[in-house]
Amino acid sequence: MRVVKQEEELVPQGLREAFERLRARRWEVGRRGPGERLARLEKLKALILERREALAQALHADFRKPAAEVESTEVLPVLMELEHVRKHLKGWMKPRKVTTPLVLTGTSSHVRYEPRGVVLVMAPWNYPFNLLVAPLVDAVAAGNTVLCKPSEKTPNTSRFLAQLVRDTFPEDEVHVVEGGTEVGEALLRLPFDHFFFTGGPRVGRRVMEAAARHLAGVTLELGGKSPAILDTSADLEAAAERVAWGKFLNGGQTCIAPDHVWVHASQEEAFLAALKAAVERFYGRTEEARRASADFCRMVDDGAFARVRGLLDRTVAQGARVVVGGSVDAQTRFIAPTVVADVTPDAPLMEEEIFGPVLPVLRYESLDEVVAHVRAGGKPLALYVFSQDDAAVERLIQETSAGGTCVNTVVLHNVNPHLPFGGVGHSGLGAYHGEAGFKAFSHERAVLRQGRTSLAHLFFPPYTGKARKLARLASRLFE
Repeated sequence: MRVVKQEEELVPQGLREAFERLRARRWEVGRRGPGERLARLEKLKALILERREALAQALHADFRKPAAEVESTEVLPVLMELEHVRKHLKGWMKPRKVTTPLVLTGTSSHVRYEPRGVVLVMAPWNYPFNLLVAPLVDAVAAGNTVLCKPSEKTPNTSRFLAQLVRDTFPEDEVHVVEGGTEVGEALLRLPFDHFFFTGGPRVGRRVMEAAARHLAGVTLELGGKSPAILDTSADLEAAAERVAWGKFLNGGQTCIAPDHVWVHASQEEAFLAALKAAVERFYGRTEEARRASADFCRMVDDGAFARVRGLLDRTVAQGARVVVGGSVDAQTRFIAPTVVADVTPDAPLMEEEIFGPVLPVLRYESLDEVVAHVRAGGKPLALYVFSQDDAAVERLIQETSAGGTCVNTVVLHNVNPHLPFGGVGHSGLGAYHGEAGFKAFSHERAVLRQGRTSLAHLFFPPYTGKARKLARLASRLFE
C-alpha cells in the first residue's frame, strides 16, 4: 500500500484535488434512485442537441470530419444510448431475486447492483465525442462519480467536451481533465475503483497494470486487424459497397473498420471491380475529385499520416497493385481511399492494424487458409462474414474468435444498444453499451437474508456422528 501512496504523491495537486472531490461525493451520488440519475442524463441530452452544430465544427477543425458522419457516428449512437438507458434503467437497478437451494431452506437471496465508486474514462481521438460520452452515460446511469480524459490529438473536440461536462454536471460528480500523455500517466497513479480505456493495446497494457496495482476493475476497448471474409456464395456488389463504406468511414480511423478482405481467387477481379466502383460512387470518379470531396476525413496528425503512407509504400514496393486511390498529400494529411490487390499475408500492410484508408485484398483457395490466418493473429475486435451459406457462416463463427461479428454487413453491431460491445484477448477486455454498460460500471453484490427458520445449526460443531451423517446426506443430494 505504501508504493501506491507514493505514486499518488507524484500526481499534480490539481488532479489529486479533482479526484478527492469525486471521492468525497461518491457515496451520496451512489444512493440516488433512477429518477435523479436520469435527470442528469436528460440535461446532458438537451445540451448535446443544443450544441450539435458546434460539435460538428470542432470535429471538422480537428480532422475534417464531415458533418453527416458527425451526426451518424458521434451524435446518433450517444442519443440511442441515452434513450435505451432512459427506458431500462429502473429495471436494471431493481434487486434481482435468485433461487434458494433446499439445503438453505429459510433463506432468501438476491443480487443488487451498486456503483463501483470513482471511475476513470479515457477516450481516444478517432471518435472523440462518442467514445467519451457513451461510457460516461453508462457510468452515470450506474451511479458513479466520473473523471474523464479526452484525447489531446483532437483539441477542439476536447475543449467542447470539457465545456459540455462543466455545463451539465457539478465538478464533484463528473470532471473533465484535458492534457497530453503526462496527464494520462498521472491519472493512472490514482486509486480509481474502475478504469475504462479505449485505445491501442500498448497503452491498454499500462492501464491494466495500473488497475492491478490498485486492485480495481478494468474495461479495455482496443482494436486489431478485423477481417472481412467473402465465401463463394457472397453477393459481391453488396459486399463491396458495405466494406467500402465501413473501411473509409472516418478516413479509415475506426477500431472496427474492415482492416483487410479475404476473397476467393475465382472472384477476386469481380470483387475488385465492385470495390473500385463503390469508391468512385462514394467519393468521386477521379483522384482529383476524391481529394476535393467534402465527405472524406483526413489523417488525424502527421505521425498517423506517415505511418499509413509507409505501410502502403512498402507493400507496393514488394509487388502489390493499387486498384484505386494511392495518392497522398502530406501538407493536408490526405491519403486517398485506396484498394490494394496482390497482397500477401506477410506484406507490410498486414503487420499491424492499418487504421487508415487503405484496404488490402487477399485471395484464398480454401477457407481453411483464412481460418488458420485469423487464428494465428490476435483475436480481432470484429470479424465480418459475407455469405449466403448458413453452414459456412456458422463454421467461421465457431472456428474463430472475435469481439463481435456481423454477417453480410459491417460495423452496425456497434450501434445496437441491446448488444454488448467489447473485445477479447488482444482486442480488449469487458464490454459496454446498454445493460452491458450499466453492469460494467456496477458491482453485482450478493445478498442472502436468513429468516426465522434455519437449518444451518445442524452443521455446527462439535461434529458428532449425527452432524457427519447430515453433511454426507446433504452432499448426496448433488451426486
